[in-house]
Amino acid sequence: MRMSKLFGQTLREIPAEAEVTSHQLLLRAGFIRQLGAGIFTYLPLAHIAMTRIEKIMREEMDAIGGQELTMPVVHPADIWKKTGRWYAVGAEMARFVDRADRDMVLAMTHEEVVADLVRREIQSYRQLPALIYHVQTKFRDDPRPRAGLIRVREFTMLDSYSLDLDWEGLDMAYQAHYAAYFRIFNRCGLSVRAVRSDTGMMGGKEAHEYMYLTSIGEDTLLFCSHCDYSANRQSALFAKPNPEVEVLKKIEKVPTPNTSSIEDLSELLHVPKARTAKAIFYMAELAGMDQPLFVFALLRGDMTLNETKLVNAIGTLGRGQVTDLRSALDEEILAVGAVPGYASPIDLPKGDVLIVADDLIPRSPNLVAGANQAGFHLLNTNYGRDYTADVVADISSAEDGAPCPLCRNPMYARRGVEVGNIFKLGSKYTDALGCSYLDENGQSQSVIMGSYGIGVGRLLACIAEEHHDEKGLIWPVSVAPFPVHLIVLPAKSDEVMKTADDLYKALCGEGLLSLYDDRAERAGVKFNDADLIGLPIRLTVSERALAKGGVEVKLRSQDEKRIVPVSEIVGSIKTDINQLYAALEQKFNH
Repeated sequence: MRMSKLFGQTLREIPAEAEVTSHQLLLRAGFIRQLGAGIFTYLPLAHIAMTRIEKIMREEMDAIGGQELTMPVVHPADIWKKTGRWYAVGAEMARFVDRADRDMVLAMTHEEVVADLVRREIQSYRQLPALIYHVQTKFRDDPRPRAGLIRVREFTMLDSYSLDLDWEGLDMAYQAHYAAYFRIFNRCGLSVRAVRSDTGMMGGKEAHEYMYLTSIGEDTLLFCSHCDYSANRQSALFAKPNPEVEVLKKIEKVPTPNTSSIEDLSELLHVPKARTAKAIFYMAELAGMDQPLFVFALLRGDMTLNETKLVNAIGTLGRGQVTDLRSALDEEILAVGAVPGYASPIDLPKGDVLIVADDLIPRSPNLVAGANQAGFHLLNTNYGRDYTADVVADISSAEDGAPCPLCRNPMYARRGVEVGNIFKLGSKYTDALGCSYLDENGQSQSVIMGSYGIGVGRLLACIAEEHHDEKGLIWPVSVAPFPVHLIVLPAKSDEVMKTADDLYKALCGEGLLSLYDDRAERAGVKFNDADLIGLPIRLTVSERALAKGGVEVKLRSQDEKRIVPVSEIVGSIKTDINQLYAALEQKFNH
C-alpha cells in the first residue's frame, strides 16, 4: 500500500474528544474516525488489523471444531419475546417496527437466533454435539459510550454457541473455549486474566470474563494471590466476619440530631460502623410490572452495597427480572413510612416494600438502626425479633483487602476492561423456543447450550492501549496492518527512488506486504508518521544508507538501527518477522 494513495491521514494534534491513550493514538494514526457517540468508521489500516485479528479468531475456533456461518443483524421480536428478553432488557435494546407493523430488534447478541436454528435443524442425538460461530455486527444502545473503542454502541463480535446433549458435554465445550480464548488473546499480544462473573442478562449457570488489567478499566476485579481465587466485584464473594453471640438487648430510642450518615452516627454514639445497620432505597422496574417496586436494602454499616447482587436477590422472588434500578427519591421514601437518613425496616407497612437484608444482618446482634423519625435512632435492633426481610442474601461488595472466600487471605483489587466472556446457558433459551432432540431411547431431551464472545474492536483498542510509547503505537507482528513500513527519503539522485520502488515490488512479490511511504514529505514527517502508526519493521532508503552499503533497518520496538545490503533485505526481513513471532510466542508460553 502506497501512502500517497492511502485513504486517511495522520493527525499532529490530539483530538479534543479522545479520552484515553488508545483512542488518541488510533485517531492520530489514521485508524478510526468517529461518526457519532459510540459509532466509528474503521479506516483501511484498522480494517486490515481487525481482519488479522479475526483470522486468528477463526483459526482457534476451527481448531476446537467450530463451523462458521452468518446470522442476521435484524431479528423479529417474536423470538426475543419467547425468551422473555424483549421485556427484561431495557433501553440498550434497539427496537423498531417494520413496514408491516411487526416489532423488530437490532442484534445485541444471537442466543435467540441460534435457538431458533436449533429448533429447525436438530432432531436427533446423532446431530450433537455441535459448535457454530460467526463474526458479526452488533448494536447496543449504551447510555455512556466512552474511551473510543473501549465502550461503543455498534461493534463487531466473534460469538460462538455450543450445542450439547447434556451438562457434561457443555462442561467440555466450555473448557475448550476457555483455553481457546487464552490462545486468541496471547496470539494478539494481549495478556488477560479470566475471572468469575455475574451471568447478567444472559442468564445461565456459570460465567467467566477475560479481563485486560488497566487503570482505564471500568470493572473492579478481586484477586487472591494465595489460592488464585478471582472474580469481578459484581459477583465476588468474600469471607464475612463472624459476630460474637450476644444476649439480645431491649430496644431503646435515643435522640441523634444531625446524624443522617453512618459516619456521623458512629461518631455521635461512639460505636463502630459494624454495630450499625445501613438502609439504602431503590425503585426497581420489573419485566411485566406496570409500577416500580420499592426496595429497602439493609446491610451493616461497615459494608458496601453491591447493586448487581441486589438485582439478583430481587430476582429470586420470581416476580420478574429487574430491567432498571434507580435510587429512590426522598418523597418515595417518605411515602412508605420511612425517613431518609433515619430509616429501618421496623414497623414499615408490609406489602408496599420489598425488604432485602444482607446475610450478615441476621448474625449481627444489637445493631443501631433508624427509628423512622427524623433525629432519632434505635439501639439494639435485632433481626427476627424486631423485623424480618423478604429476602436474605449476600448483597455486600468485596473491597480491596477483603478476606478471600476460600482461604481468608486478603484479596487485592485491580481495574480491568472486559475483552471476552463465556457463559454456561444450559437450556434457558432452547426450552423457551422448544429446542429438543430425541435421545437413543427415543425420549425428548433439551439441547444444552453455551454462549461465548469477544469484541473485535475493543480487543484492537486494548492491544493499542498495551503496546505503545510516547511516539505512537507499537503493533505486535501478529496483528499489525503490515509487517513492514518502507520509507524513501528525498534525494537528488534517481537511484534512491528506483531502489525503493524495486524493493517495494520485491517485498510484495515475497508476500511481505508493506506500507510504502512514497509521499513528497520531509524526512521528519515520515519518521514521525512511522513511529505513530507503529508497524513492526521500518526500512529506510536514503542516499546516506545507500552510501553505507544498503538500506537502514529498525524494529519499532527497539532503538538500534542496522544497514543491510539491498540484495539481502528480503531474507533479513523474513528472519526479523520470524523472530518477532517467536518472541511473542515465548512471552505467553513461559
